[in-house]
Amino acid sequence: MFKNLSNISSKLSPNLYKFIGNTAWLLADKVLRMGVGLFVGLWVARYLGPEKFGIYNYAIAFVSMLTPLSTLGLDQIVIRNIIRDPQERNQVLGTAFILKFIGGLVTLTLTICGIGLLRPGDISIRSLVGIIAIGTLFQAFDTIDFFFQSQQQSKYTVFARGIAFALSSLGKIVLIQIQAPLIMFAGIWSVELAFGAVGLVFAYHLQGHIIKNWRYNFNYAKNLLQDSWTLIFSSIVIMIYMRIDQIMLGQMIGDQEVGIYSAAVKISELWYFVPISIANSAFPAILEAKKTSEKLYYQRLEKLLGLMALLSYAVALPICLISKDIVTLLYGQGYEEAGLILTTHIWTGVFVSSGLVRSLWTTTEGFMKFALASTTIGAFINIVLNYFLIKTYHGLGAAIATVIAQFFASYASNLFFPPTRKIFIYQTKSLLLLPFLKVIQKKFN
Repeated sequence: MFKNLSNISSKLSPNLYKFIGNTAWLLADKVLRMGVGLFVGLWVARYLGPEKFGIYNYAIAFVSMLTPLSTLGLDQIVIRNIIRDPQERNQVLGTAFILKFIGGLVTLTLTICGIGLLRPGDISIRSLVGIIAIGTLFQAFDTIDFFFQSQQQSKYTVFARGIAFALSSLGKIVLIQIQAPLIMFAGIWSVELAFGAVGLVFAYHLQGHIIKNWRYNFNYAKNLLQDSWTLIFSSIVIMIYMRIDQIMLGQMIGDQEVGIYSAAVKISELWYFVPISIANSAFPAILEAKKTSEKLYYQRLEKLLGLMALLSYAVALPICLISKDIVTLLYGQGYEEAGLILTTHIWTGVFVSSGLVRSLWTTTEGFMKFALASTTIGAFINIVLNYFLIKTYHGLGAAIATVIAQFFASYASNLFFPPTRKIFIYQTKSLLLLPFLKVIQKKFN
């Protein structure tokens, strides 16, 4: 058996071997986070109860909607530029770091001002939002992660963030045991990001790289922002239609409904690490294929889309059958209403997964403006649907609105823009499982 595995390994191309290894590290990290995070998260939810859990998630959702101002949509652009021009690595990393730190300051300021306007008399939520928003400053160090991704060396990021995650999980357990107030859990959120940043710096230096060699270039910064400004707004819009449901539920119905809805969403989104990890690891290979030939490029995109669709259905169908049992088992009877919400919201993952591949394609092709337009319309649809559906159906209405908005933004919108109809066709084939059925047909012929 081990001999067979060795033979298979020797036949893999170096690039494919690195891709598989990099993906394995990312998946291992996410599986560990899923297991530990689920256990600790459920414990926290049970300890806080639906209302306080709702307040906590409301604060996280509010900060999340402005977080793209700290990330600046630079992730894939920085990775792309390092791969294209490795000699300019220090300029790319240094400039991206400064931009992201400034973005973090802007995010912190806007979130504090925004929550003050939205909930002027609620000191508790204002404090939670402020503490959680501090964590966005440490996201500037994600620049190091971009470098590791470009080299397909994500194991160093896994080590750095894994230690931070373990410490924060332990901290949450301690807080539960001492019956700490809600605000302490917000503090743990930012502390984890801070520890993760320290770990990334340590890992970067351990590999023989020196942050002091980074340099900031004003003209290059303008070029980066010129490339990413549509992604910034696109990311904001994405976060709006991914999180506006919780904000509108809190404002229109109450914090307890946010807690029940959030319980369903957390289960629904629990597996998203799989398509995200696959997409992140596949991006360098997609870029390399684009340089080689259009045929190879679209072959890889088609295979990636097919894999994403198959995974999505494999998750969504079983969850639909046992959603109520899952919710009551994990969260308790107090969250029972989340079962039907989960049955609906789980289908968002189908279009999220397909949209991740579409995002790789739009970045590679330079269709940033289209990405902005499609997500903006998707967010508008979500807000309008939420306004009408939440009044009658509460959390279930928010779930329905989210699925419809994601369907349009990640998939259906591609039909209306001529240059994107090609990726729409590939997405349609994958959603119908045609590549998978084609493989099965070949097996039996």
